[in-house]
Amino acid sequence: MKANIDTAIVGSRVVLVPYRSEHVPRYHEWMLDEELRALTASEPLTLEEEYEMQGKWQFDEDKLTFIILSRQPANTDPQNGPGVPTEFSESEKLSPTDELLTKLPMIGDVNIFLSGVPPHLRQGDEPSVAPTSPDETNTEDEDDFHAEVEIMIAEPSFRRKGLAIEALQLMLGYATGQPRAFSVTQSTSNDPPLTSLSHRHTFEDSPMKIPPQCLLTRISDTNVASIRLFEKLGFQVTKRVEVFNELEMRYRRTLHRGPADISS
Repeated sequence: MKANIDTAIVGSRVVLVPYRSEHVPRYHEWMLDEELRALTASEPLTLEEEYEMQGKWQFDEDKLTFIILSRQPANTDPQNGPGVPTEFSESEKLSPTDELLTKLPMIGDVNIFLSGVPPHLRQGDEPSVAPTSPDETNTEDEDDFHAEVEIMIAEPSFRRKGLAIEALQLMLGYATGQPRAFSVTQSTSNDPPLTSLSHRHTFEDSPMKIPPQCLLTRISDTNVASIRLFEKLGFQVTKRVEVFNELEMRYRRTLHRGPADISS
């Protein structure tokens, strides 16, 4: 998508960068794994076809894709903190091609696929702004437009370290302009230590302003870890598709108006 072509989003544990041609060889290696293809409902492609797909996705207006880079090595224990490199801070503005980012390992991707036109951009509608809270989006908007979220941590050594949830918080905050909607309200003793929101971005200049209640994800009903991940971010199961052994989850958290500390 053109909207994020020059965007790098720096978090405390991960950095999101647009999917570029230099990422294709590693991505292609991931997609040779039959299990990953099954989890992502992907077809096997040749390396040449993968390059063609990357070029197409870079300019498609209905696909928002970021590659996830880790700011910590694979052997970092989440109990001992994020292991953030000292070269740059979370507030620093970086280009996706910055040399500092080339040192970070590529560990997965996060995507949003748009279907329909967002309510505030429809021709013929009166000028408006995106809803200020998820509960303002009505079911008619959901029927006319939705945004499907997918995430993949392809590198096994980087799983269960709290990286997927931060990547989603960054992506969803960027796509909606409402990062507070995706704060984590609770966790169990078995989870890596997480703050309510693991970054300080406000995303006031979000180029998309997707209403949060138009977000959905589709997950295998046996993928318990992913189901729990999205539940923490405010998604609830809204449909079961038995023929595909799949659950549909939509964002259903009600936000309370008023100031809130989202960074501690």
